[in-house]
Amino acid sequence: MKNKTAPSKAWATVQIARHPERPQFLDYVGEIFTEFDALHGDRLFGDDGAMVGGLARFDGQPVMIVGQHRGRSTREKLQHNFGMSNPEGYRKSQRLLDMAERFNIPVLTFIDTMGAYPGVGAEERGQAEAIATSLAQLSNLKVPVIATVLGEGGSGGALGIGVADRVVMLSHSIYSVISPEGCASILWKTAEKAEQASEALALTAEKLKKIGIVEYVVDEGEGAHLNPEQVMQSLKSVLKQALEELQAMDANERCEARYQRLMKFGSNNLGLTS
Repeated sequence: MKNKTAPSKAWATVQIARHPERPQFLDYVGEIFTEFDALHGDRLFGDDGAMVGGLARFDGQPVMIVGQHRGRSTREKLQHNFGMSNPEGYRKSQRLLDMAERFNIPVLTFIDTMGAYPGVGAEERGQAEAIATSLAQLSNLKVPVIATVLGEGGSGGALGIGVADRVVMLSHSIYSVISPEGCASILWKTAEKAEQASEALALTAEKLKKIGIVEYVVDEGEGAHLNPEQVMQSLKSVLKQALEELQAMDANERCEARYQRLMKFGSNNLGLTS
């Protein structure tokens, strides 16, 4: 019998990030936060189930949390559109971030999406504009912003809530400009090269931390689905540390540091051309 080649490390990570039993955003909310009050609607079109957000308390202090939730059962997946946000989802998050800025409340975002919803209706309602506006808004917030990649961080759909002072990734999460299958389909005209593409994309937490895209990596052992409580507590400790660091900074100093952080992306300072 012919032995199969073991999957590459990056491709193995992709599989764990997509594991059906992996904890999702609302699982973390119930463990890490208290007094969560979900807020709904973008005040323009409707409420998007993929983007969930609202006020909560983190270690006793008020915070604004926004995240993508995929769902598990068929009914829940349809309710949350498999975690793929429509424009109204990003506009809802913009409304919540405006509220956070007005009342000087720190923002914590949680990423877990294949990407923004690519349907015709989403495009007609301004999907690209909604994401672009979210990027600009997050870039300019004076309150602390921390983004965490819980599972799959795909393309602009993830980046729409991913601009932050600090970015945290779970060790088996992934973050990339395109899915491995999408990349393979473009470069090699077949999704069967997805494993090779996953290596080329540098989508793992380890690689992204090395090149400066991510500040913190939370160790989840063999996978967060195997020891969820421990991983959630580890994430809570990292978020607390990051928030304390950011709150100790002056608002203008924090904004300037965020700007400099963004400006170094794509430069030789990240070692991307080495």
